[in-house]
Amino acid sequence: MVTNLSDTNSLLSIWMREIRDIGVQGDRMRFRRNMERIGEIAAYEISKTLVFEDVTVQTPMGEAPCYQLLQEPVVATILRAGVPLHQGILNYFDKADAAFVAAYRKHHRDGTFEIKQEYVTTPSLEGRTLIIADPMLATGASLGLAIESLLEHGEPASIHIVAAIACTQGVEYVLRKFPQASIWAGAIDEELTGKGYIVPGLGDSGDLSYGSKRQN
Repeated sequence: MVTNLSDTNSLLSIWMREIRDIGVQGDRMRFRRNMERIGEIAAYEISKTLVFEDVTVQTPMGEAPCYQLLQEPVVATILRAGVPLHQGILNYFDKADAAFVAAYRKHHRDGTFEIKQEYVTTPSLEGRTLIIADPMLATGASLGLAIESLLEHGEPASIHIVAAIACTQGVEYVLRKFPQASIWAGAIDEELTGKGYIVPGLGDSGDLSYGSKRQN
């Protein structure tokens, strides 16, 4: 299942405009906060698909029937670019467990790149809902590798992928590898450059959040 959250106009449309706009992107705190907001919207939408149970709570005036999640999800992300989006999801699933994967593109002089992954930490995923925050779903290569590594730690009951911007090619790649996954995207762009960047996209989400980096 693929859900494009921009199909319906909402406050999300404002935040999507701001994270794309080069006139606004220079404000790092605003960029990170908008990424958080997109994560919060996605978390709310995902929550509608989860299982809740009936509970009764005591109020000052009596008892009230209420609902609570039957099981909290595990919220994962790929460092470093995914941190603000990840935090937004955690803002809503505030009792969730967290998982982290360190992966990056190692670029070569001929313009090609390979995915290098150096770190994975996660609780058991057996029977859990797994939500993965990846702000830019471009080729899907790094996300696919991250999911494969996470699945070594148990078979989740469901997989939800949250992206601020996804590319059609990356969406198709991920769903071929993980047909059980649901993808929630702030927007879906059609074009991908030869170097694996989304067009029109927004640029490098990690650099916009935390500054440029050196890479050997």
